[in-house]
Amino acid sequence: MARRAFCYSVTMKQPRPDVPPNFFNRELADDYDRRNSALAPISDNLHFLLRLVLADLPADARVLCVGVGTGAEILSLAKAYPGWSFVGVDPSSEMLAVGRHRLEQAGVLDRCELRQGYAQDAPHDEFDAAVSLLVAHFIKREDRSAFYSAIHDRLKPGGCFASAEISVDLDAPEFPEMLEDWKRVQVLMGATPESLAKLSGMMRDILGVLTPAETEALWKAAGFRKPIPFFQAFMIRGWRAVRT
Repeated sequence: MARRAFCYSVTMKQPRPDVPPNFFNRELADDYDRRNSALAPISDNLHFLLRLVLADLPADARVLCVGVGTGAEILSLAKAYPGWSFVGVDPSSEMLAVGRHRLEQAGVLDRCELRQGYAQDAPHDEFDAAVSLLVAHFIKREDRSAFYSAIHDRLKPGGCFASAEISVDLDAPEFPEMLEDWKRVQVLMGATPESLAKLSGMMRDILGVLTPAETEALWKAAGFRKPIPFFQAFMIRGWRAVRT
């Protein structure tokens, strides 16, 4: 999957700006996919739908993966679309090392370029599509507009952006019940009672969780057409939109 969605134990594919790029050592990076394997039904569905919403791209499409992590999105897309090429950016050199190894083992590394950095470090105006799965909620609220704009500016006119992130109204009356469902996800990943007790505070004080309406408004302000929802699993929501 998209890997870092799940708050308490996830890696930060595109960490908040105050998280150091070497936050994840090699041991944590190597262990990342094992930890997330319990969520395979969710991630498999997200990748399945992602392949569908990008199906109309050219046979030789060039795709930007922001917060590429261990390469799961590229592996999924490269298998389905053998003519596509990819640029993946991630601030963690350790995550990139694991991703590079996985892509090489899968025989698709020759179609990939991996760079250490952020969305703004990718080439401009080259991409038919950009993908960012379970990254945006690690970006501070005040930096989120620049994050979406950087992705917009690296797409060709008419290029597609697809993203999934934790998006929920933390002050909604139904949030406490939604949080209980989210805790069940965390338990599957090995959460402790102590970490579960801190989960609500983490979502409010550490992650940059926006409401769906706020997210869609920022996409439109960045220059995308109206975002179209294509995925939801508990608090994770996915949208796609076209660059105008």
